Amino acid sequence: MKTTDVLIIGSGIAGAAAALKLAQDPSRQIILITRDPDLQESNTRWAQGGIIHRGPDDNADLFVKDILAAGAGASLPLAARILAEEGPARLEEVLMAVAPVAFDRNPGGALDYTQEAAHSVRRILHVGDGTGAAIMRGLVAALKRFPNIEIIPNATAVDLITYPHHSRNPLDTYAPITCHGAYVFDRNGKAIHRTLAAATILATGGLGRLYRNTTNPQGSRGDGLAMASRAGARILNAEYVQFHPTALAAPGAEGFLISESVRGEGGVLLNPEGVPFMEKYSPEWKDLAPRDVVARAIHTEMESHGYSYVLLDIASRMPAEALRARFPNIHAQCLRAGIDITREPIPVVPAAHYFCGGIAVDEWGRSSIANLYAVGEVSCTGLHGANRLASTSLLEGLVWGCRAAEQIAQSGAAQQVPAPDEIPVWDESGLTQDADPALIQGDMQTIQNIMWHYVGLIRSGDRLSRAIRELRHLQNEIETFYRRTKLSDGLIGLRNAIEAALIIAQAARHNRQSRGCHYRTDAVEVGDRLL
Repeated sequence: MKTTDVLIIGSGIAGAAAALKLAQDPSRQIILITRDPDLQESNTRWAQGGIIHRGPDDNADLFVKDILAAGAGASLPLAARILAEEGPARLEEVLMAVAPVAFDRNPGGALDYTQEAAHSVRRILHVGDGTGAAIMRGLVAALKRFPNIEIIPNATAVDLITYPHHSRNPLDTYAPITCHGAYVFDRNGKAIHRTLAAATILATGGLGRLYRNTTNPQGSRGDGLAMASRAGARILNAEYVQFHPTALAAPGAEGFLISESVRGEGGVLLNPEGVPFMEKYSPEWKDLAPRDVVARAIHTEMESHGYSYVLLDIASRMPAEALRARFPNIHAQCLRAGIDITREPIPVVPAAHYFCGGIAVDEWGRSSIANLYAVGEVSCTGLHGANRLASTSLLEGLVWGCRAAEQIAQSGAAQQVPAPDEIPVWDESGLTQDADPALIQGDMQTIQNIMWHYVGLIRSGDRLSRAIRELRHLQNEIETFYRRTKLSDGLIGLRNAIEAALIIAQAARHNRQSRGCHYRTDAVEVGDRLL
């Protein structure tokens, strides 16, 4: 068992930023856990495009306008204003000072800004096409410099410790829900430990792995969302799952993200006959339309004409040398798949990419459960509304990670850690069955297929009702399996995945409007959200 001032679950930009901010007080103890052996492994690591700063022709009002336009009328203006006004300073504070990142510069030595879909101006900083990986290298190096941050890899959170659920005092039933840490599974020792904390920050990332086609890494299975939901936290906008329009469609490399920056630098989408098609779907923005518009356009082209993919042409728009320098990772990955992007177009398909909803939080990252914060993709600040503006996610994680840390520091919650004997130990007595990887993999594939076909880019009441029926049946089977089986990371993830999938499907059925990345063929008039 461990006791700490702050427990942070997740090591991406949001969790790392919170840890670095909190650690500035050397008397404050922080435990940061991550389920992967590699501290750098997170959704952040795989972000290619970049992070928003403030370009030379930019201002906060223009940035807010772009956020609200992309969010399809559902973005919270307060959240957009916070990001636009605080974001550049937070980036400079953390990613240029505390954890320096060598962002690309132009020949004159000034910061090099790029543009992505639905942005009015060039305002996005980048490190080639591996911005997320560069950011994680800087953050991890900075984390290791603070002795009051205990980093625990290979550790999977099982469930949040909450009162009254885990309290031994029956009178706590009448008290508001309060978080006191988490039960944590040590993947090396195969044991479950209590980690008690005055404040807990969920920074577990997204849930793209619930879908058959995704750009997300293996750990993106909805762990934080499911844990918070079981604890009773309020969840918002779960129907809004953003699909990236352009994932590589090549054998052995499926799901590799072809950054939106490729279109930002002039790339054009073509059908397999070589004909551009985006103008008929978005005459104003064409290939730089918001992601939901582009993804559905590609999906429609594929369904209408029987294409298995479409093409993204950057070879004819950018000199080969400049292309290799700007997109070295994409160039190398495509070469491994037998595609030379300096000479030929890239075959692409849409894939699940980003969760716009999540655990409802306020402007300081506070959830509806006392002492529980959520930051980054697992949270719903209201910023993204029904459709995320490109490259806002890294900045949101940075800003709200810092804000949550500041709120915790001001709250003085360090005296609120419960005594160890007040929290029951995890009981695995009587469990003799080891988790069968084949069963776990089979059930995960079933979830992914249901979500892809019925709760994907294009939805309907019939599809969603079928998805919920099938997911509920599978949830019963998984819960029975879970109750009689020794824990493993895979089993924990499977249990969380089925819960997260149901949260999304139920929210999608409840919302009968088409808005942003939630598109229904049987949509009703705006304002009617009845079942």
